[in-house]
Amino acid sequence: MGDESVFVSHAPGDSETVERLFRSVRNFPFGVHVAANELGGVVSRESLKSRIDDSDIVVAVMTESAATDPWVNQEVGYAVARGVPVLPVYERHDDLGGYLADVDGVELDDDEMDETVFRLVSNLRGELTPLGSLDTPKWYVRFDCTVEECGDPVTLPITDQQRELWRLHDHGRTIHTDCGECGGRYHFDPATLGFLKREGP
Repeated sequence: MGDESVFVSHAPGDSETVERLFRSVRNFPFGVHVAANELGGVVSRESLKSRIDDSDIVVAVMTESAATDPWVNQEVGYAVARGVPVLPVYERHDDLGGYLADVDGVELDDDEMDETVFRLVSNLRGELTPLGSLDTPKWYVRFDCTVEECGDPVTLPITDQQRELWRLHDHGRTIHTDCGECGGRYHFDPATLGFLKREGP
């Protein structure tokens, strides 16, 4: 896994939306730090500023409530001041003011969440270049085999370009990988890279 990381800024009431957006993104080879989740614990604002400093990109989930949330706006402003790129994911373009007014982002459509996640992943793949070891692809999803008494690590390499992944999704196809130990096959949605099913062994 590389050292790349994503900082997610959002209003506290948007936790469910953030979970839907980042459920599969969390499986990528970089860290995802969700600001409001950390504030629920003992993490201070100084620690969050440090997280932003250490991030390669900030994703600002700009719903109507986030657009007026002082902490979201402060996190965006801090990221801009520190030279960290900010990618807005927005419900309405009118919610993009200040530093985000002229930034291309990802439109958030609750009725087409697969397409929204696909666009988010596309932007992250364009912005980040995770560095795997020489025998590991730069983009991959890694997990432990769920077959009873197996548990071997399994890697799904992501080698296709985003356009090809969307074409596969559009045609109802999956991408898959096999466990080298037991032969179990795991299928994923090409657009969201979310897990769909396991076959065998």
